[in-house]
Amino acid sequence: MTNPLLADWDTPFGLAPFDAISDDDFAPAFEIALADHMAEIEAIADNPESATFANTVEAMEGAGEALNKVLSVFFSIAGADSNAARQDLQRQFSPKLSAHSSAIYNNAALFARVRDLWQRRDALGLSDEEARVLMLTHRGFVRAGAALSGDEAKRMTEVNSRLAVLGTQFTQNLLADEAGWHMVLSEDDLEGLPEFVRASARAAGEDLGKDGPVITLSRSLIVPFLQFSNRRDLRERAWRAWVARGESGGETDNTGIAAEVLSLREERAALLGYRSFAEYKLETEMAGSPDKVRDLLMQVWTPARAQALADSAVMETMMQKDGVNGPLQAWDWRYYAEKRRKAEHDLDEAELKPYLQLDRMIEAAFTCATRLFGLEFRPLDAALYHPDCRAWEVLRKGEHLAVFIGDYFARSSKRSGAWCSAMRSQAKRPEVKTPIVINVCNFAKPSKGKPALLSYDDARTLFHEFGHALHQMLSNVDFGSVSGTSVARDFVELPSQLYEHWLEVPEVLEEFATHAETGEAMPRALLDKVLKAANFDMGFSTVEYIASALVDLEFHDGAAPADPMKKQAEVLEGIGMPSAITMRHATPHFAHVFAGDGYSSGYYSYMWSEVMDADAFAAFEEAGSAFDPKMAARLEEFILSAGGSQDAEALYTQFRGRMPGVDALLRGRGLAA
Repeated sequence: MTNPLLADWDTPFGLAPFDAISDDDFAPAFEIALADHMAEIEAIADNPESATFANTVEAMEGAGEALNKVLSVFFSIAGADSNAARQDLQRQFSPKLSAHSSAIYNNAALFARVRDLWQRRDALGLSDEEARVLMLTHRGFVRAGAALSGDEAKRMTEVNSRLAVLGTQFTQNLLADEAGWHMVLSEDDLEGLPEFVRASARAAGEDLGKDGPVITLSRSLIVPFLQFSNRRDLRERAWRAWVARGESGGETDNTGIAAEVLSLREERAALLGYRSFAEYKLETEMAGSPDKVRDLLMQVWTPARAQALADSAVMETMMQKDGVNGPLQAWDWRYYAEKRRKAEHDLDEAELKPYLQLDRMIEAAFTCATRLFGLEFRPLDAALYHPDCRAWEVLRKGEHLAVFIGDYFARSSKRSGAWCSAMRSQAKRPEVKTPIVINVCNFAKPSKGKPALLSYDDARTLFHEFGHALHQMLSNVDFGSVSGTSVARDFVELPSQLYEHWLEVPEVLEEFATHAETGEAMPRALLDKVLKAANFDMGFSTVEYIASALVDLEFHDGAAPADPMKKQAEVLEGIGMPSAITMRHATPHFAHVFAGDGYSSGYYSYMWSEVMDADAFAAFEEAGSAFDPKMAARLEEFILSAGGSQDAEALYTQFRGRMPGVDALLRGRGLAA
């Protein structure tokens, strides 16, 4: 029988036939597709005709279709619905994919064709996008080590292969630690917890087959537990388990992996002639250099730290009034911040949460996209990889544009966090492809028959990931290598962070923030309190983020530390990290940085993009409406549809007329003097 992964997919819009695919299909399909792709690459390299853009660069763009299909399916489910078989396959595939990539970039004949085109680029009559794709292709070869030879080329291949193995191991260790811990609660342990937290804990217990409520390491469950639990001993126990992920000292300990990854990255950069990995990595980003990143982060760190220290003093006084002696601890912060928010803003998360139903927030995100970009979302009945997933066809003016899949609930088989990925990226050449896009989140799953309720942070995450999805779905370029989110890392978060602003548009909340039981709209008084408290505890959230970004930067800007945990402590001490706040992502569970190269030396990019998103939303405010049609059209034309077809700074300047400064960000976070 034909392997379903290699067959033609007679499914709605070319969706993978998930109901026909088994784990046993992946390995044989992978081997065949890998060999087919290499044969296509060798045919391009050995073409006796002189190199042209069409027979070399465009041919490379069209190669590997079968491999893309296999990997898009596999990695989608490996991250969102892992099991032992899929984890084993990941361990098998990672070094093979690294070797495959190295074989392509080390193909001297292929690089000679690309280099020949690059040297003749001005005489080729290329379109602007073709010229951009050629530049990126040539640059990709050079940065991958195509110009190296002999022992250096061999060592580069070895380094890349080992990094691929380590990234997979880091991810799987983290997943094991997250899935392997839970805290069973008695009825007495539920003291102080609002009903929505109790319901989520019961649902988690049901999922784990426990007779009673449990707390897991899912952010959507552990954070509200830390906010509301009266039991300081249980808060400490849960918090210590949460921050200890990847640092158990056993088989799943990630500290040694982190050290080896940093050493190998330093070696890779040195092979290519760079002073440090940060210098190598940031060369192609908007920031351009480690010094510019450090300058931005420290401009925001100083006022954020001052705010956090002032907040800490207030909450320590509150704690002492409760009869708890000693300093405020990390497991106390969220609890007393929640009490303070209720006291100062009369805003109670338990009062707010029934108005933030998952289904209504999805509808809100869709409706904003309809008003801004004319999109329509129709539920799609299709086989997907998990029963929790849902799908929609995305249309505009009746024409098919994309497929959107949402996978919203936490489960033990899903890695933590939230992300957006494309199972198929938009392209027009060599053939037309419409995008298939997935948003994956980790919201607490409700008990059967109950509506899923989100925290305000959850709702913001939903809008954030949908902003990434819009970047993919509205892409309108020729080549897949520059479509959608294929942009500079410190530009990729602009559409996602910008879209978060629409959650805070009053008319959006007025329409879609409706009570789960009564159906009534959020009272205006509560809405006003939500918006007024939008920057509450911003010192804390800014400090925990920037601390992570600075540690990431210092790990990579200079010699790799032999002991990353010691280096982490030195960086935090050097910047005066408040004692009651920890990094958002400490080294042993810093998947952004160590599960792959995506955000390595680049975790700062969220803040770099925030400088632009604050300024970009101000453009709508200046136009007089969050749904101004002319501004929405400019956003689509110059940001969302353009992908990486132009330099990021050029795209933003075309949209806004200039690049922004840090002032709008500080005002937006309530940190301006």
